[in-house]
Amino acid sequence: MEVSAARPARVNVKVLAAASLVVVPLLAILVLNLGRDPRSVRSPLVGREAPGFALSPVGGGAQVALDSLRGKPLVVNFWATWCVPCFEEQAALSAGARAFPGVKFVGVIYEDEEARSAQFLKERGEPYPSLMDPEGKTAIAYGVFGVPETFFIDGGGRIVEKHVGPLDSETLALLVRRTLESAR
Repeated sequence: MEVSAARPARVNVKVLAAASLVVVPLLAILVLNLGRDPRSVRSPLVGREAPGFALSPVGGGAQVALDSLRGKPLVVNFWATWCVPCFEEQAALSAGARAFPGVKFVGVIYEDEEARSAQFLKERGEPYPSLMDPEGKTAIAYGVFGVPETFFIDGGGRIVEKHVGPLDSETLALLVRRTLESAR
């Protein structure tokens, strides 16, 4: 039996180069985003004037326009009754509306029926107005792609922050304080 000498393995330079073109950018993205809150979305609207709207409240009544809400910081929460995370954050938003009397809160109902929304609000209380967005134009203007999404707007009408996902009391308080500080 003859023993053959093992050939040294050769590195395929083309495969190594191709793999590097894929792996190096992915590692760079990972490193740059370490420690970043995935729920804080850098929307292109952050730092810009909030898109205007004039929407009717659930159950009817006079329309509420964004222009009429200027002067004080504003929290605009897009939600729906079919959204489980929206149920989770509703208590935090209600408590926040009471805890921050100098901040206005508004809910915008996303792709939902007015009757279901009215029933939800009747059962859980309505500490701030919830507005119907029947054609979804406001949601489109704000770049909403799912609910819940919340926008924090300073008294001058500029979007300070966008939060995706359910808010807890601690995160809500942090983002409201950040909005209040941006006005100074």
